[in-house]
Amino acid sequence: MEHDLAGRPPRLNPTPDMHIHDVIDDPAADSAVSTGRLPELDTVAAMLETAYHRYRPLTDGSVADYITALASVPPDLFGLAIARADGHVITAGDASHRFSIQSVSKPFVFALVCDALGHDVVREKLGVNATGMPFDSVMAVELAGDRLTNPMVNAGAIATTSLVPGSTSQEKWEFIQTGLSKFAGRALEVDTEILESETSSNRRNEALARLLDAGGRMYFDSDEATAIYTRQCSLQVTTSALAIMSATLADGGVNPVTGQRVVSADTCKRTLALMLTAGLYELSGAWLYEIGLPAKSGVSGAIVTVAPGKGGLATFSPRLDAAGNSVRGQHATKFLSELLGLNILASAPVPTPRG
Repeated sequence: MEHDLAGRPPRLNPTPDMHIHDVIDDPAADSAVSTGRLPELDTVAAMLETAYHRYRPLTDGSVADYITALASVPPDLFGLAIARADGHVITAGDASHRFSIQSVSKPFVFALVCDALGHDVVREKLGVNATGMPFDSVMAVELAGDRLTNPMVNAGAIATTSLVPGSTSQEKWEFIQTGLSKFAGRALEVDTEILESETSSNRRNEALARLLDAGGRMYFDSDEATAIYTRQCSLQVTTSALAIMSATLADGGVNPVTGQRVVSADTCKRTLALMLTAGLYELSGAWLYEIGLPAKSGVSGAIVTVAPGKGGLATFSPRLDAAGNSVRGQHATKFLSELLGLNILASAPVPTPRG
């Protein structure tokens, strides 16, 4: 069930000069804590539409240009979607626009591998600690004496892909494509233009994979694993589809739209831990401090955020900050987290009965 909110007026006036650290002055934000369920559909729809109109005027940031095909994406696109744990999907703006999933694929592929091999195995072979460095850092690999990084950065994500079940590249690819399609609730296809563009500029990822291979941290041919990883990043999604994928992690591994179990509840717990600590790379601490939710960003301009037990939030806007995170997406997610009471670190005193 989708709500088209494009024609609905906002409840709050847009303020394009707001920053991620701004405090929302709406009275509802003061009392909202991460308990219970999301509000009723109409309330969520109005809040989502408010966020869309509030941050659409922002033009800070730049579209990623190191992948030629991404450089041509219209920078003014802006989509928002929330998928509730009961299966309802609410959207605003360009939520049906198709784009490549890029690094947002990382937590979902990790979840599939973790579910297949077990959380102890993936921790031993991949690492779980944040690097505190940019997503494509070579130094992060060099400084790790055991060559363990984190599945949310490129080196760790390629190592994760190398661990995917299957003895051939085709078997591994089919496992990934099938698994991510189950998360989305529909078949996901590769954007061939994006794939060709990324493949032609993939030298750094190939170098990271070979460096890991030299340290004994690749579990399949390094060049073939990098090629599979590049293909997974080229899968086409929409903001709505990402919200459903996120909601599947929020719903203990069950896709709330299809009702199909994709991964176990324990796997979701492990995946959300990685998203909390490294989902926005070197800015993950600031994100957790301000927003308090597991999330993952990608250079296409998407951010997925998980509110455990409640649902998934996805944003899409191509203009990025210096760390590669969507500018509008960060603002909108902070706004909605506070307005909807999503922050998992927020609490309020339990009322004491008076005798």
